[in-house]
Amino acid sequence: MGDTVRALMLGDVIGEPGLKALFAGLGELVRRLKIDIVVANGENSAAGFGITEEETKSLFASGVHIVTSGNHVWEKKGAAELLNGEPRLLRPANYPLGAPGTGLAFVEAGGAKWAILNLQGREGLYAIDCPFRAADAALDQIRARSPEAIILVDMHAESNEEKEALGLYLDGRVSALAGTHTHVQTADERILPKGSGYITDLGMTGPSDSVIGVKTEICIRRSLTQMPIKMETAEGPASIHGALFTVDAATRRCLSVERVLA
Repeated sequence: MGDTVRALMLGDVIGEPGLKALFAGLGELVRRLKIDIVVANGENSAAGFGITEEETKSLFASGVHIVTSGNHVWEKKGAAELLNGEPRLLRPANYPLGAPGTGLAFVEAGGAKWAILNLQGREGLYAIDCPFRAADAALDQIRARSPEAIILVDMHAESNEEKEALGLYLDGRVSALAGTHTHVQTADERILPKGSGYITDLGMTGPSDSVIGVKTEICIRRSLTQMPIKMETAEGPASIHGALFTVDAATRRCLSVERVLA
């Protein structure tokens, strides 16, 4: 391990186009940017909604180390068994006690120890447990098990306010916090006052000619008619959206945040 390590966090992987984009392009991206660890949100990888064992294996085969998720992780049959059986696939840590799976993973990559924490917002989503208090509990667990770990957080949330508030709440206690869920990459990447890297939303890894990964004509019809027309994943070329966080290996402070589009 050198003086710095580099983490690539990727926005929601959308269906087959997103998976193909990762399989074709992630390896070259890792080599070119000298990336040590890759974290990707996979909750939309199964035809746009949910994730199964097949998509999970595809993400790992493409070079992803840890797969995070959010509110759609429960949508496919067998979700509970998958989450219980694969510790590298996370669901948000602030789901109530008794929910399948875990929201925290530990991994070694690039000569460093990492802790990946997955949380979900409540504004505009479900009334699950508080992500702020769940983060505090998870940080206590990380300190007890691996105090030297570099901590990355995926905050899966609808509300930009909630994401930014959590980022500042955890500032100086985690190396980076990246938002997911809206599928639209934000341009507010920065180092927070106490040294944590931050971006409100990573965007999506999915079909470029689409509306948040969905067929354009369907989204237009839904908007015009206000009818609950079934959403379908768009087809065609896809792009990879995310952010690259460079972290001081000794202090675990983030040194830079760069948006990634490939």
